[in-house]
Amino acid sequence: MKDEGILITGGSGLIGKRLTSLLLEKGYSVRHLSRSGKRIPGVLSFKWDPEKGTIDSGAMDGIAIVIHLAGANIGEKRWTKTRRMEILDSRVRSAEFLYEKIMEYKVEIKTFITASAVGYYGCATSDFIFKEYVSPGNDFLGFTCRMWEEAADLFSGKGIRTVKIRTGVVLDKKDSALTKIMIPARFGFLVITGSGKQYMPWIHIDDLCKIYLKGIEDNSMNGAYNAVAPQHITHKEFIKALSGATGKFVFPVNVPGFILSVILGEMSVVVLKGSRVSAEKIRSAGYVFLYPELAGAIEEIF
Repeated sequence: MKDEGILITGGSGLIGKRLTSLLLEKGYSVRHLSRSGKRIPGVLSFKWDPEKGTIDSGAMDGIAIVIHLAGANIGEKRWTKTRRMEILDSRVRSAEFLYEKIMEYKVEIKTFITASAVGYYGCATSDFIFKEYVSPGNDFLGFTCRMWEEAADLFSGKGIRTVKIRTGVVLDKKDSALTKIMIPARFGFLVITGSGKQYMPWIHIDDLCKIYLKGIEDNSMNGAYNAVAPQHITHKEFIKALSGATGKFVFPVNVPGFILSVILGEMSVVVLKGSRVSAEKIRSAGYVFLYPELAGAIEEIF
């Protein structure tokens, strides 16, 4: 058992579950902060509610590393004013609450790692390749990610090593963006949305979790890192690759953007927009991708 205890928020989500399994395999002591307090084998679970300002006593005893994954699913509901506040607060207020409690209890953590997203750069389709030094976008996702990361900077301001993982579309066998993209396949076909020329920064879940592991173990890592595969793929290319792997034909007519706008509202930009995002920084830090190309990732999944 490794000496460093790890506390994870959002441990019951797609990334949290896979990351927890990986950390347990590596011999780490893992515990979860959960709104429900639901327990999984090998992991202590503690209840918390940032909105009400409550947290189980003992949740932070003996921890050295905090991984903050908690956050409302951006693709679950239409972005009403209320939902936008839920998305923002579930990320920002929860990080601020963690900081307040860690300072109050004088917990001497050495590393804080937070999820973020490539939405930091805003929703746009362009020829520009976004690197970590680029300013945040001025739309809802850009603002949310900026505030999310600024909450993490509270830890950095106290001299705690802080790592921000800006994640692309996560590919996994179940309960991921891929499962939503594959919904039309139930009816025997796949669809291209909008022009199909929008880029789709993606990453296999195993690569994402190993980047988190590197963030834990590599003390030279600090600041923001894009967690995306190095291969740039458009939405149309992605759907064609899925078609080749699954044998489902691609519907000959693209789904027009205005239809998705009517169905999804403002949230449609997530599907209809996308630019290239650089993986150069995380590769320069020494990370070697398990799945640098889409063909390998899809082969593993299917």
